Amino acid sequence: MRIALRHLEAFLAVAEYGNFSTASRNLHVAQPVLSQAVKDLEAELGLRLFDRTTRRVELTAAGAEFKGSASKVIEDLEHAVQNVRDLAARKRGRIRIAAPPLLSSVILPHAIAAFHDDFPGVAIELIDTGTGEIVQSILTGNADCGLGTFSPNEEGIERTLLMRDELMLFCPIEHPVAKMPTISWSDLQPLSLVALNGASGIRQLIDATMSAEGLSMKPSFEVSLITTALAFVEARLGVSVLPAYALAAAKHYDVRARALSDPVVSRDVVLIHASGRSVSPAAAAFAATLRSYTQKLRPTRID
Repeated sequence: MRIALRHLEAFLAVAEYGNFSTASRNLHVAQPVLSQAVKDLEAELGLRLFDRTTRRVELTAAGAEFKGSASKVIEDLEHAVQNVRDLAARKRGRIRIAAPPLLSSVILPHAIAAFHDDFPGVAIELIDTGTGEIVQSILTGNADCGLGTFSPNEEGIERTLLMRDELMLFCPIEHPVAKMPTISWSDLQPLSLVALNGASGIRQLIDATMSAEGLSMKPSFEVSLITTALAFVEARLGVSVLPAYALAAAKHYDVRARALSDPVVSRDVVLIHASGRSVSPAAAAFAATLRSYTQKLRPTRID
């Protein structure tokens, strides 16, 4: 026989009440079942745990020592069960999310604040880094989920769509194209362009679009960050093709944004996690909050 939870519960109840009848009533089991559980436990341990008299049941010296250990086992188990229930109820836990710098600054602070209002016991750790590092963080388990736009060729990840984002043209406020309601890709050919560097997924998408349209692009400047590109545009060093969610940062710069057409080029902003790895209840709840805040980045109109 192996010692089971029912044996410990029976022993502790008898030790607490000093009576088999009272213990069985409080455990809601028949007295013969309770008595047999205690006998089985004593047989397994090879010693008596109780001295039985006609009027009372008392712990032996061995029983008194075993009580402390048995109580600790039950206490630890109850604590473990409560911890899991708290995780399921999103009362506690931790989420590690990796995201690129711009999305980290324009979406996540507000989404995290709103989530903390609803689930104050859940801690969120942000890793703001490049897209390549985001995927690697997910695959190695350093992050639970990642936010951004990722190549469809990336393996080992599963995606949850948050929003569809389109590429737009950002230009100085006095630039001639600022007066045009829409701009085609061919209109970009003669313009001075501030581009993200070749490691950027945005740049790769722009290059592929230009190539498909039979156009060529030689940037006047190449930068690493969207905010740097916006600063260059504000300084009238050129125009830049950036995702529509850059509008959230563009409000801090003296620039204008215009729709790009012929063709309209869009990307999916997604939340990713490792394939085959379960998503915690807290992470699933945060995904819902994040989706609502991501949707707010979709431009309803362009001034």
